[in-house]
Amino acid sequence: MTPIMNVRATYGAATYKGDEGEIPSAFPRIMAPSCLQYVQEVIESGLTADMVGRFERAFAQELGVKHCIATPGCTPALAVLARAFPFEPGDEIIVSPVTDYGTIQGLCSENYIPVFADTEPGTVNLSARTIEPCITDRTRAILVVHMTGIICDMDPILELAEQHGLILYEDACQAVFGQYKGQLAGTLSLAAGFSFDGEKTMGADVGGCVVTDNDELAERIRYLGQSRGAVQIPGFGREHRDLGYAYRMSQCTAAICLGQLEIIREGVAQRDRMVRLLSSTLADIPGITPLPIPDYLDVYSCWMVGFSIDQEAFRCSAAEFAAQMVEAGIPGAGQGKYYLMPAACTFLRRKAENKTYPYSMPPASREYAYSGDTCPNAQAFLEHFIRWSSFSAKYRPEHCERVADIVRGIADRNRV
Repeated sequence: MTPIMNVRATYGAATYKGDEGEIPSAFPRIMAPSCLQYVQEVIESGLTADMVGRFERAFAQELGVKHCIATPGCTPALAVLARAFPFEPGDEIIVSPVTDYGTIQGLCSENYIPVFADTEPGTVNLSARTIEPCITDRTRAILVVHMTGIICDMDPILELAEQHGLILYEDACQAVFGQYKGQLAGTLSLAAGFSFDGEKTMGADVGGCVVTDNDELAERIRYLGQSRGAVQIPGFGREHRDLGYAYRMSQCTAAICLGQLEIIREGVAQRDRMVRLLSSTLADIPGITPLPIPDYLDVYSCWMVGFSIDQEAFRCSAAEFAAQMVEAGIPGAGQGKYYLMPAACTFLRRKAENKTYPYSMPPASREYAYSGDTCPNAQAFLEHFIRWSSFSAKYRPEHCERVADIVRGIADRNRV
């Protein structure tokens, strides 16, 4: 085999290693006092404690849904949802172009075709207006992503999905306990996937889950995602009737998730207060435009904070501006161009260009193209957007003021 010379991507705490500055970093994480107690219960029980079941019941109750199915992470959560839906290879799923790879991995594994609707100008989210032109006779579902914790404007999207008979579901990995018009993220559609990975808002090392009120869907997810598509036959054992997966959360991960659930509401409320304070302060700096917070967003469960720069106002690029922020003490500041999935997923581009299955016809019904140019609003936005995912519940008003002072100083030094 030819050695792979590329530098592998990192995740979790390893990504934040070396992130030091005046402003708090995401790591070390704030851990609930009971996390240790629950992990100890698992060990002392000899692994007989039903910690996964306890967490599933507690999270479902807190969210106000009937079912929570725990998974090893957010990518498996969305993958098992894709597996559970009754779609066929070549069917189209409309999805946001600004997200992380975990959103679409399951779609690609099931040989569905992701169709990236553009974002609204100046934002990181799609809308009913940008989704509608993407709907074809092969569209089966819409997967909305509440990027950075800003919940998409769901009412018009729900109406559009119902009008066309489409399944609507949510990637709520960055929006845990965010509220849209009084409703929690993840409860606004048929189902949703959540993340409890170490860097996320309810960080618990790894972990994720699917939530739904649909009994049939929940049972199918457990069958395919936990029982590996198998049924028990008397006198024989496991008969695998469908291709399934072992997407089961570990007992120790569930123990940490259960503990973190006890402090998450307070943490989200603190994030909401601080991001609104920081955004209002940054908005006073000429040439700086904070990520807009919609009026309908009652609680902004902010995982990632950011702003755009007016390129004509400064002598430096957005990348250079971000580098100066890091030097000045804001850990993790940078651009997130890799969040533009049509540009970042070069394997999709190759498959579409080469008409590799499922882009062959059939099962595809037309030709597809993937590049940043296919979503011009999203591409233009990310060119001048600076964000940092070290934003956390550790922020206090003095940290927000210090961030604003740093950004103001950099802006003044680089102003045209």
